[in-house]
Amino acid sequence: MIISSAEFIKSNTDVRFCPETQLPEYAFIGRSNVGKSSLINMLTERNKLALISSKPGKTLLINHFLINQAWYLVDLPGYGYARTGLQQREKLKKMIESYILFRKPLVNLFVLIDSRIEAQKIDLQFFEWLGTHEIPFSIVFTKIDKLSKTKLLQNKTNYEQKLAETWDPLPPIFVTSSQTGEGRDDVLNYIETINQQLQKSY
Repeated sequence: MIISSAEFIKSNTDVRFCPETQLPEYAFIGRSNVGKSSLINMLTERNKLALISSKPGKTLLINHFLINQAWYLVDLPGYGYARTGLQQREKLKKMIESYILFRKPLVNLFVLIDSRIEAQKIDLQFFEWLGTHEIPFSIVFTKIDKLSKTKLLQNKTNYEQKLAETWDPLPPIFVTSSQTGEGRDDVLNYIETINQQLQKSY
């Protein structure tokens, strides 16, 4: 897929005020500091499309970007740690869950995982929650340039084995690097395939 256009459309805190559209949406979410903004910028080849910050938990809104006038990329707040109080974390949690559960144009949720760490309880619980509510999702390992190929394979295999305790078949898994661009074509081709399938079903 060639990204010919990528434009910011809207930010908001309530799923009811998301853009009115029939176009498919692909949302990106992950724990704070997983490299979500960097990945979005890499996928779209726009260095400043999504805000990058050295401070975790900076995305506090539902951000819509229109890609190729054909589909929306949605940047969701991270789950887990955020430099906010309990009340703000609960507000973010409600906002994220409302979007995921009630946003009809959502066709796939990309859940980002730092490839350097082992499976975390909070991530596994989030996968279970998605499965319970029958939300289509994929897993995207980020920052693969920061470890050796041997270590990446080991971590990925261990993660898949952990997932296999619950999931059969496993959700789609992608490995990416925002620094080298690795995995970009795999993710975009996956989106394009889904878009083509949706067009045939219309």
